[in-house]
Formats: sequence, C-alpha cells, structure tokens
Amino acid sequence: MRILGIDPGLATVGFGVVDTAKNAMKLVSCGVISTPAHTSLSSRLDRIFSDMNELIQTFNPDVISVEELFFNTNITTGIAVSHARGVILLSAYRSGVPVYEYTPLQVKQAVAGYGRAEKRQVIDMVKRLLRLPAAPKPDDAADAVALAVCHARCSTSLLAGKEVNDVCSTI
Repeated sequence: MRILGIDPGLATVGFGVVDTAKNAMKLVSCGVISTPAHTSLSSRLDRIFSDMNELIQTFNPDVISVEELFFNTNITTGIAVSHARGVILLSAYRSGVPVYEYTPLQVKQAVAGYGRAEKRQVIDMVKRLLRLPAAPKPDDAADAVALAVCHARCSTSLLAGKEVNDVCSTI
C-alpha cells in the first residue's frame, strides 16, 4: 500500500510518501509545498491545489492520511490553515483517493506509543521505524511522514477489519 501523508499549512504543506508491505515500511519521498508570503490567499490556495494534484498524479497513492486541525491559541492562523486543509481534501476527493484523518494525539500514539509524546520523540521514532540515516527535513515533511506511518500502523490494527469509524482511537 502506498500512503501519502499530508501535514496541512498555508505557508508550508508537508508531504511524505511511504510504501508498506506486511510489516515493512519504506520512505519513498518527502518534502514540502511552499507558497510565497505576501500573496493573496486565493493564489496560495491555488498553488496548494495544483501541487497536491501533481503529488497525487506523480506518486499514485492508495490512501491519503491528513492531520486534523487542533486550535490552540491563534484562531487567525487556524482559519488560514483550515482553508488550505479544505483545498487539500478537495484535491484528494476529486482524485478518488480515500482520505483518513488523524488528530495529533492519534499520530503520536501510533508512532511513538504515547499520545503526549514530544515532537522530537515522534520524529526520532519515524527515523527508527523507517530505518533512515537521518530524520526527514524540514519538520513539516517529518510530520507528514509521521502521518503516513500512523496510517500504516493503524490500518494493520485488528480493529481495521471491523466496522469502526475511528480505527486509530486512543480512547
């Protein structure tokens, strides 16, 4: 199975492509989609949509794993990221690729084994699980790879075959 992990953002969208077979995972590619600062929101969203379509066409994923948004203190930034996330979901929908959404807590639980793990712990586990010589860079790409690894681990769960809405629940 080929998984495209996406860490949504407006300035930077992280992506990570991971192939899985049985218990093995392999990093295919990772990086970021960047949008220029001081340009209109519409222009930035168009760039994200266009680049997402190109990523999907280039890597032909079986599924897309996208991070759900978590609003903490800056609601203005959250709204802008929500716009970008909507464009990402639209691109996936139009391509016909199934989308799975995970909260940051679920990603941490699936990758590091602890839902309150620090960012560095998650990135270190990504490096170890994929047997990489170094952690993926930049952090947005590493987060996207963690989302792909999360889906790879959750989709092989014993719960995955059952009719459950949230196969990666930490509850």
